[in-house]
Amino acid sequence: MGIEVGICGAGAFADSFIPLFKAHPLVDRVVLCDLDAEKLKAKAEKFGICDTCPSLDQLCRSPVDAVAIITQHHLHGPQAVQALESGKHVYSAVPSAISIEEMAALVRAVEQSGRIYMLGETSYYYPCTLYCRERFRRGDFGHVVYAEAEYYHDYMHGMYAVAQWRHGAEWEKYFGMPPFFYPTHSTSMVVSVTGARATQVCGMGFVDRHPDNLYARPDNVWQNPFSNEVMLCRMSDGSMARISEFRRVGHPGTVGMRLYGTEASYEEQVGSQTWVTLYNDVWAGSGA
Repeated sequence: MGIEVGICGAGAFADSFIPLFKAHPLVDRVVLCDLDAEKLKAKAEKFGICDTCPSLDQLCRSPVDAVAIITQHHLHGPQAVQALESGKHVYSAVPSAISIEEMAALVRAVEQSGRIYMLGETSYYYPCTLYCRERFRRGDFGHVVYAEAEYYHDYMHGMYAVAQWRHGAEWEKYFGMPPFFYPTHSTSMVVSVTGARATQVCGMGFVDRHPDNLYARPDNVWQNPFSNEVMLCRMSDGSMARISEFRRVGHPGTVGMRLYGTEASYEEQVGSQTWVTLYNDVWAGSGA
């Protein structure tokens, strides 16, 4: 008997997940769930899904084994807790939650339910991350000294349309979520390689100067003027890490990392990667 998966959220992002769950050899049945009946019907027809559900409440009462949460960012934490408490395993799109309180509730729900929770962070599977994880596992870095990771995504690259689609006429009030409310693309690159966690953090932000003034407008729900944020972390293994999340930047966009150890280092720039050692052995590649 295979797994039955309920997918909560039938928006544009779900288009990338529905075919994957349908094609998975261990998944026997997919149930699509959304509050918007029209959207739910259209998406079910598009992907040939026979089973639909009008709400997460009902999905949690159904016999599915697991729930995949592909909804808006601020809903992920509470919805994951609800699904876990109903006895379902959970796969969640990033971020897992947007406050310390929500994260603590999520951890408690996992511990108390005994169910599996997975955060679907794509950077975990980037070629550079896979490469560094293997070299770290083999001890090739020596002791990690310092790491850098960044996610650059200017809001001009499609994010206005996303905000308008999600929030309708009041989209400007919800525009500009603080970059470090969603830092998983960058932080996961370092954390997934070394396994170390941040024990001290110092953050700084760049006050947005875009003429639309969306970050700084007084009715913005986030009350956050910073469009670009950087933090320096002390990690639990004694190393340091610099993490950057930029939403207003003259750059085509990238997710990247660099990792420096006592025996060898890995450097990545746009379109190229380099491995060097203490004794100047060099490996270079391109187009990761």
